[in-house]
Amino acid sequence: MSTVGLEIVVSVLFGFLGGRWLDGRFGTDPILALVGLVFGIATAARFIYRAAKRSQRALERDGFEENRTGRKARFELDQQERRR
Repeated sequence: MSTVGLEIVVSVLFGFLGGRWLDGRFGTDPILALVGLVFGIATAARFIYRAAKRSQRALERDGFEENRTGRKARFELDQQERRR
């Protein structure tokens, strides 16, 4: 989760700067920069989605689900320890 912010910044900057470079090369001044920016934002959204899915799987695997059968959820155990 700690690299999500960096992945967002890098993907948006890479898309925008790549588009600016292509604009300079082909003479299509704002068009390709905007297309690159849109692709960079879409890539950043994909990174966020994948990080959320990984986090959700980790929480389910570690027992943070309240409805998990067979043992108490860690959230409940933490609440009990705080009350002590």
